[in-house]
Amino acid sequence: MKSWLTSLVLFVTLGLAAHAQPFQDKTATLGLALGNDQACWVDLDNDGFTDLCAAGTVWHNEKGQKFTKLADVGLVVAADFDNDGFVDLFSWSQLKLWHNNGGKGFTEAPLPTLPACVSRGACWGDFNGDGFVDLFIGGYEDWDKGITYPSLLLFNNHGKSFMLTWQDATYRARGVTACDYDRSGSLDIYVSNYRLQPNRLWRNDSLKGAALLTDIAPEALAVATTPSFAGGHSIGACWGDFDNDGHFDLFAGNFAHVDSRGDQPKSRFLRSLGPTGGYKFDDKGECGVFYQESYATPAAGDYDNDGNLDLLFTTVYGVASFGRPNFPVLYHNQGNFHFTDTTGAMGVSNLPPTYQAAWADFDNDGDLDLVSGGKLFVNQGNPNTHWLKVQLVGDGKRVNRSAIGAQVRIKLKDRTITRQVEAGTGEGNQNDLTLHFGLGAEKSPVTLEILWPDGKTQTLKRIKPHQQLTIRR
Repeated sequence: MKSWLTSLVLFVTLGLAAHAQPFQDKTATLGLALGNDQACWVDLDNDGFTDLCAAGTVWHNEKGQKFTKLADVGLVVAADFDNDGFVDLFSWSQLKLWHNNGGKGFTEAPLPTLPACVSRGACWGDFNGDGFVDLFIGGYEDWDKGITYPSLLLFNNHGKSFMLTWQDATYRARGVTACDYDRSGSLDIYVSNYRLQPNRLWRNDSLKGAALLTDIAPEALAVATTPSFAGGHSIGACWGDFDNDGHFDLFAGNFAHVDSRGDQPKSRFLRSLGPTGGYKFDDKGECGVFYQESYATPAAGDYDNDGNLDLLFTTVYGVASFGRPNFPVLYHNQGNFHFTDTTGAMGVSNLPPTYQAAWADFDNDGDLDLVSGGKLFVNQGNPNTHWLKVQLVGDGKRVNRSAIGAQVRIKLKDRTITRQVEAGTGEGNQNDLTLHFGLGAEKSPVTLEILWPDGKTQTLKRIKPHQQLTIRR
């Protein structure tokens, strides 16, 4: 009976996915002239439409109909650092902090004197639990000079200033992304390191005020089927509940050369074993993410609203070793860690090499749109599925205004769909802060369980699909 039910669920899921319509490139139609570098989606003026920061330029979203240029700020991640109700920007490419002036422009805000640093990505999070978001900045390298730049943790002094509280120059970081994956009440940080260095999972024990980060990657990966996997030639990773069991998994992306030492570690999914498994991770392997040499940054989003997180994975090179073409790939999540290539079917073939990959429903029509490769792809939707959007707002006292670190779970009959508010994913990108839930065939009202960053839980019942709900702490 169980096998029959599993087959039926898989059949229904595949049938729903088959009716998803291809993406359409609307970049020029929407007035955009995008560069090819990293992107961040965020609503900067609280008008209900998410704006776009891409390749260093801020574009204002004019009610989903077009975009107009607002400012040049560098490559950014976004959160409201002073809890004034407007989301601010940190440029990890320029190491500059930009204060949002009511959605009309930006003023550079002071940062403390920092050690020399070149960064490829950063993330916001309230790492010490005081209600204000802090900054974790990944430190990269100067290859020619043999320099490893330090990764930095800056604590936020109640929106008035920042203080450098921790630094580490052991490894060469690229992507950084945070999640309270073990529901302990503190945001932990996964760092993707380059040059065949091990990736790091920093357990955060900073809630008492002092910066205390401990690398637990060897311990957390101890049950992996490939124990030697501790990282690789990594560029970016993303958190997501890929099997809908209510626990956050990891997709670890690797740029994997074939060299004289043999094959370098391939990209893989790391499945959380949840509380019964001590929140360690099981190495599931590639799960259908086929090998090509020059993978770059991943971005997870449910593009067809079937309830499963799909994956866009970009590339560094257009042509890799031995003259082999490499293209970004869109992988559809069929469930049970089974991913298939839907790049051609969904209209995103032959994208150029890029580090740009981020998801948002910019036109508020209920499906996720995609920016990658210097193009904005508008999702044409899946008429057979349902959806819900949830915007969380902190009180600015116990919970930061952007609600970074909050988690929402929707329990359906056969699965639990889980999303988190995050400010930094892959290598230097950011998906929209508004959470997007594909509900598949579920059209009845659902129950939301919210885990706020201060550890409090909130339950909302009988929430109807096909709406955006704003919930305040």
